[in-house]
Amino acid sequence: MTSEEKVRESLEEVLVPTVKRSIVEMNLVREIATSDKHVNVTLASTGLAADVQGWIRTKAKEVIEKVTEVDDASIEYADARAKDLNEIGHIVGVMSGKGGVGKSLVSSLLAIALNRKGYEVGILDADITGPSIPKMFGLSARPSGNESGILPVISRSGIEVMSINLLLPSEDDAVIWRGPLIGNTIKQFGEDVLWGKLDFLMVDLPPGTADAPLTLMQSFPISGIIVVFTPQDLVEMIVRKAVNMARKMEKPVLGVVENMSYLYVAEIDKKIEVFGRSRGEETARAVNAPFLGQIPIDPELAKLCDDGKIERYDNEIVTRLGESLVRVLAAGEK
Repeated sequence: MTSEEKVRESLEEVLVPTVKRSIVEMNLVREIATSDKHVNVTLASTGLAADVQGWIRTKAKEVIEKVTEVDDASIEYADARAKDLNEIGHIVGVMSGKGGVGKSLVSSLLAIALNRKGYEVGILDADITGPSIPKMFGLSARPSGNESGILPVISRSGIEVMSINLLLPSEDDAVIWRGPLIGNTIKQFGEDVLWGKLDFLMVDLPPGTADAPLTLMQSFPISGIIVVFTPQDLVEMIVRKAVNMARKMEKPVLGVVENMSYLYVAEIDKKIEVFGRSRGEETARAVNAPFLGQIPIDPELAKLCDDGKIERYDNEIVTRLGESLVRVLAAGEK
């Protein structure tokens, strides 16, 4: 292992206080220069308040000087844009043709599933007028940052989260904005949030096929779209609209998910289709997209969401969703 590699490895110990991820994972290490037994490290100052920069400088110097070959280390900062630092393997948009079908739930469960499989995951709650991700994860802390970038808030299990609700004075405040302002906010989320190195970023898109989802698809390098729906008579038409939008925007449709498919009553060991016959596989065939799975109506899941503890949900459905998404993405890369 070279001196530079040893220095970089030592910097894995230096955590950004607000997100509890290392400066290497946040991609803040820009340059490592070694000369004899002296090391000079350049870090990006993006998203770091002045006091945090000072703490990181002290900690980085301390861990580097523990490396056998190093006698002295100096740390300096340079400006960088958040979007230039982000390295995200897959950005997956979760959308629907209408509201109230469970986009946020699916986005959250997919993120939890991927996180449990060992991936580094983030969630962008881009539903500006109806944000619900922070509530389900029990998050209320305000994001930190500086003029060059904003750092996401970290969940209990280590999922990075950003939402307009985390930036409002109160979570109950209504976002009464016209389309252009909503569009500008979505663009800022793409440019100003420092996610660092992620395997997956799940994006909870606004419902429908109008301005907001259009802006997001144009502003983000989306790897693919997942469409969420519920059992309804008009479901196929609604899903077709969302799928057609994604394809016109030249975004791959990774699959469809049916939410509220049934209610399982354990006492009688029976599935009751509360909202009508399941059309999951049928709809997937109609729009020529993979069927990623069904999510039942589960009172336990609903309570955990209300209590801000969705990460505690332990059901094989979560595992299957994550595995389906990974499998579809892997197939698309062959």
